[in-house]
Amino acid sequence: MARTVPEIKKSITDRFMTEEVLVSVYGLDSSKTFEEQFSIVSFENILVNIFTFILWTLEKLFDQHRSEVSEIVKILKPHGLPWYRQKALDFQYGFDLYPDTDVFNNVGYSAEQIQNSKIIKYAAVTEAVNESRLIVKIATEDSNSELSPISEGQKESFDEYIEEIRDAGVKVTVINYLPDILRLHIKIYYNPLVLTSHGVSILSGKKPVEDSLKAFMKELPFNGQLILASLVDKLQATEGVDIPHLVSASSSWVSENGYSDFENIGVRKIPVSGYFKIENFANIEYIPN
Repeated sequence: MARTVPEIKKSITDRFMTEEVLVSVYGLDSSKTFEEQFSIVSFENILVNIFTFILWTLEKLFDQHRSEVSEIVKILKPHGLPWYRQKALDFQYGFDLYPDTDVFNNVGYSAEQIQNSKIIKYAAVTEAVNESRLIVKIATEDSNSELSPISEGQKESFDEYIEEIRDAGVKVTVINYLPDILRLHIKIYYNPLVLTSHGVSILSGKKPVEDSLKAFMKELPFNGQLILASLVDKLQATEGVDIPHLVSASSSWVSENGYSDFENIGVRKIPVSGYFKIENFANIEYIPN
């Protein structure tokens, strides 16, 4: 890890103060520090600052290089879950692979065309609990930058791509579902000096509680756990909210016969589709505190 600028400068000045030749030439007092004997505008101090910045920059670059190499090794590790996830994100709709490889043929296409063909914006890969199978969850973004499934035609192409690149004997199930629906019943004990009885900010005219809930959903990692305690913490930090009380939380997800019945969420929940969408804000009660 790169040292801080003060740490680097101290290592240089400490060494400077122990060099007998320099101590003799400058007539330095070994009982005093470098800073006590050289002005901040002196040539020596400026030179030390220049070398300090150079060394700090190099150490930061080395850290970045180490991080990038580690990430590349992690992604390129064959047969690993990160490898399959990266391959899902690398999918290019409408492009063909070089024969017997997992590399797309991009000859003759612009960088913009290549980037636009990468329709998978979110991906997560896990192992099935009860069988030897990989579960690949994917999603894209709609025109409103909200998570959504890819189209049926795109899914057909993606399935063929996974069939081409998967290792022999590896079974893969692709999950490309509509979002899990999250139903929340919340009581908000609010500050009447800040919010109205409808949860509207008196100053801004916005609805801080609804905005916090939307922000919380966007902050959830794809296929990450929804932790109810964290949701309450988010509401607690919201403008005008004195006491947030989460009465209940439940979710419904896509099954063979459409959306399932809502099931209660006790502490946490990983969405079947990989992501949630709040049903509505009708079950938020505002109570003056």
